[in-house]
Amino acid sequence: MGLALGGFTAPWWFALLLVLGVLAGGYVWAQVRRRRNVMRFTNLELLEKVAPRRQGWYRHLPAALLGVALLLLTVSLAGPTTTERVPRNRAVVMLAIDVSLSMKATDVQPTRLEAAQVAARSFVDDLTPGVNLGLVTFAGTATVLVSPTTDREGVRQAIDGLRLAESTATGDAIVACLNTIEQFGKVLAGAEGPPPARIVLMTDGKEMTGTTTASAAARDAAKARIPISTISFGTSGGVVDIEGKRVPVPVDDDAMREIAEISGGEFHKAASAEQLHRVYDTLGEQIGYENKQIDASRPWVVLGTLSAIVAVGAALLTGGRIP
Repeated sequence: MGLALGGFTAPWWFALLLVLGVLAGGYVWAQVRRRRNVMRFTNLELLEKVAPRRQGWYRHLPAALLGVALLLLTVSLAGPTTTERVPRNRAVVMLAIDVSLSMKATDVQPTRLEAAQVAARSFVDDLTPGVNLGLVTFAGTATVLVSPTTDREGVRQAIDGLRLAESTATGDAIVACLNTIEQFGKVLAGAEGPPPARIVLMTDGKEMTGTTTASAAARDAAKARIPISTISFGTSGGVVDIEGKRVPVPVDDDAMREIAEISGGEFHKAASAEQLHRVYDTLGEQIGYENKQIDASRPWVVLGTLSAIVAVGAALLTGGRIP
């Protein structure tokens, strides 16, 4: 029975501890008064014969147990809560993967794209089963390959089939994710409102085209309260071979950091396949679960009740009456 506390919903009940303190003080005063009354008895020899044999310290055990019971029950009335990790079964996650030509750079082995595919599959496999996952790819345009679903097989197949194309429309990818989340939210929304959502954006280069800039799209995401977790993928020394020419494709960390900050998300740096795996694992934990405050009063009620029962039993055994 765990008693780790996260807070109290009705802490004013602790005012009862003042009453408990008064009762404890009254018990001590009664014991002292009883001792004084005994000492006033002039014929001590007669008192020794007629008075019952005095019990040891354990005569105070019932009262002590009763005090413990009242203390535990007071804590339960205060509404203790504890933090628990629970699955986000209503959440929507859009995974946006850059498939521009720069993703064939080999600064992340074997290539940026292949490393991304391996890590993305791991992310899909480890994500909480109840989370709705969708997939958007983008180069010169953004395409919704898989609408949000709890069926992971379609997402896995789409990841396996990624193909490279020219240019990078990062802003359009974010807009496509936002539109998909909005449409899906209308279907899934209930009494609790739209489901919580997040975008995971993985790209390696500067924005080159598109009808909406990445910063403007990030502001739209912030208004919709949809954070964007960006993964800046690759190194500053990335190079690709395009039509026989070696073209530098350095990663653009600043742009990805800006998108994350504007939208209220997090920026992650992944300069290797191993780092990318760690990033996806971290995101899977953050997205798949959330910490919630839940009621934790039951253990205190149980212990308080048991203490009261033991107190009554101890009183009957030691004094033949209930205190």
